[in-house]
Amino acid sequence: MRISRTITLAGLLLASLLGASTAHADDMLGSYVARISDRDHQASDGYALDNAAQMVRQDRANWHKFHRRDRDDEGDSWFTTNDERASLQRMLERPGAMSASTRRAIVNGEPLIQVDVYENSVRVSILEN
Repeated sequence: MRISRTITLAGLLLASLLGASTAHADDMLGSYVARISDRDHQASDGYALDNAAQMVRQDRANWHKFHRRDRDDEGDSWFTTNDERASLQRMLERPGAMSASTRRAIVNGEPLIQVDVYENSVRVSILEN
């Protein structure tokens, strides 16, 4: 009985340590707010973008590279280069980065979004449609 209890306690301790390390594996770095406007629905060379990840990436290109900013846009320090924006798009395309309704709102409208930036992921939510 004592050996069983010791093994159980050791397992719980190990699980809590592993849980603590994975909880810190994707620490939040910060967030920014942006209006995904009509200008973010088009690539820099004018063709229409067809998905939400591309549009959020274009918003950051418009902010950092082209200085075409919407009134509600905020700056960020994570997506200043093209390589960082490509990484943003890859993270946006992962499951869990945006809900289906958030993707639809971005593609079909001009919502105000919040992008929460983590070390290894991003999460997008709608603040205003």
